[in-house]
Amino acid sequence: MLINFFLTLRKYKVPVTIRELMDLLAGLQTHLVYANVDDFYLLARTAMVKDEKNYDKFDRAFAAYFKGLEDLHGLLESLIPDEWLRREFEQSLTPEELEQIESLGGLEKLIEAFKEAKEEAEKAEAEQGKEGEEGEEGDAEREGKNGPGGLGKGKKKKAKKVWDERQYKNLDDSVELGTRNIKMALRRLRKFARQGAEEELDMDNTIRSTAHNGGMLDIKMRPERRNTVKVLLFLDIGGSMDAHVKICEELFSATRTEFKHLESFYFHNFIYESVWKDNRRRMSERIPTFEVLNKYSQDYKVVFVGDATMAPYEITHAGGSVEHWNEEPGAAWMERFTNLYDKLVWLNPTPQETWEYSTSVTMTQNLVQGNMYPLTVRGLEEGMSELSK
Repeated sequence: MLINFFLTLRKYKVPVTIRELMDLLAGLQTHLVYANVDDFYLLARTAMVKDEKNYDKFDRAFAAYFKGLEDLHGLLESLIPDEWLRREFEQSLTPEELEQIESLGGLEKLIEAFKEAKEEAEKAEAEQGKEGEEGEEGDAEREGKNGPGGLGKGKKKKAKKVWDERQYKNLDDSVELGTRNIKMALRRLRKFARQGAEEELDMDNTIRSTAHNGGMLDIKMRPERRNTVKVLLFLDIGGSMDAHVKICEELFSATRTEFKHLESFYFHNFIYESVWKDNRRRMSERIPTFEVLNKYSQDYKVVFVGDATMAPYEITHAGGSVEHWNEEPGAAWMERFTNLYDKLVWLNPTPQETWEYSTSVTMTQNLVQGNMYPLTVRGLEEGMSELSK
């Protein structure tokens, strides 16, 4: 049963290995959980999932496989896989995992361990059944605590299962972001250096200096480590981007806290000869794009955020802008950016599977040399990895 559960996790793209399976088995053998599927769920998730972004995948796999199971008795009834299941299990393993099984004594040894776990559980259950019965009043009291209205672990518990609640569904790496998840993904783009005034204790140097000073404390300080990455952020605002305001606000909030050297600007649909910092003064206080290109050196990382959804002529033609007359096409301005900045990506909040149906999205993707990524956890991580190269 556990081997088949292992296969189900892999089917749902949870990156589990034989090492995690052995950890789960060890937990069962030491009686960390017994006869309660909620406890088993927590143990299995702890042993099998090493990255919180896979929690939702684990919950869906668990729900699909253990649907209707109220305790571990069913789990312990069929631990030994048949010949077909053995072959299927072996085929799913990598050569390294097969070698690990062999080092443990082979698949038969693993199955024997499963059998021992089952026998121990049955023995414990039998001993528990020999305990004296309490009176009807005690039974009624237990039912009140463990029944439908209680918080206990009795079989009559009808509360919604934890894995069905899918509390971690926003942590899947294919879903839209939240501010916390954005911050975690942005941390792939980091380059630390010691800068500024002496602000923190240099422990290693303090110990070394104190030892050389005959044991007299000699405190040494050092500048704080800071992220030296410099970022230019350009955000599409208005029109079709109104549907993505929330996620853009979260991204803007996260970038402001993660990057000390951040300059942000707004544009509409595509980059032209000017941008702005304050939407309330977008028509009166515009910043020439040439000024941006001349002011910020080529070591800046450039991030455009927009759905790239517009009429193709807005990219390819002079006068294509829907707001003003642009003397040069947007494509010319994007070419200037890609020529100056080696690291440039475009983050698109629309689903990636729809991009091929939009001519303007395809054109934009080509202009940024293929570096367009969806605004999901995975897409943001891939984009930050590209900027970090």
